[in-house]
Amino acid sequence: MSENTTKSPIKTVVVLVQENRSFDHILGWMKSINPEIDGVTGNESNALSTSDPNSTRIHFDNQSGYVEPDPGHSFEATYEQIYGVPWKESQNLPPTMEGFAQQAETIQKGMANIVMNGFKPDSIPVYKELVTEFAVCDRWFSSIPTLTQPNRLFIHSSTSYGATANDTKMLVQGYPQKTIFESIEENGFSFGIYYQLPPSTLFYRYHLQFPLLFSCVQYFTELLIFIPFFFLTCLIKDVKVQTLVSS
Repeated sequence: MSENTTKSPIKTVVVLVQENRSFDHILGWMKSINPEIDGVTGNESNALSTSDPNSTRIHFDNQSGYVEPDPGHSFEATYEQIYGVPWKESQNLPPTMEGFAQQAETIQKGMANIVMNGFKPDSIPVYKELVTEFAVCDRWFSSIPTLTQPNRLFIHSSTSYGATANDTKMLVQGYPQKTIFESIEENGFSFGIYYQLPPSTLFYRYHLQFPLLFSCVQYFTELLIFIPFFFLTCLIKDVKVQTLVSS
């Protein structure tokens, strides 16, 4: 932090960003230990076919496995999950949240039973303890209803620059919008990013500048962003904070 920066009692900001897990999937069943949480009860269900009034319904359960097949999370898949019908332009429909089971079955037969599942609290004891000891925000949503990288763009720059999918050309050229890291530097604070595989911050032109790519972080200071799953040590900028980044 520069000498001209106003001192704050907050020394470090830590942001933990995780991958492709909904609130109900991870924390929905925590309602059983804290009734104030807007979670699940097991009464929630989806029809296997939203167009068939007699369709079998799959109820939400608490038997999720730790490693499961990847559910659909493209813009088109998420649209069907939210609105209950396959994606089509110029539709103005209410978000019924009825299409999760139906869309899952288009990927793999029987997958509806996998996606309509969450974790019982005892299956994820670390989260259970965190929920018991700390506040829980139960009204959070992805910035854009689509896959990983457009949402990563929102994390770092508050916009996906119009992207709803992985635009290879833009990912290679680098997105031009200003990032939170530039604002941090302008205000005299520091940041850093540790990664194992190339982090999403490299999809910005600002971070593609050669001097930013190969310096090392030595200390913890103002900003840490944890995006778990990939952990390593190379970084961006000779700053004094580390950020653990994953996909």
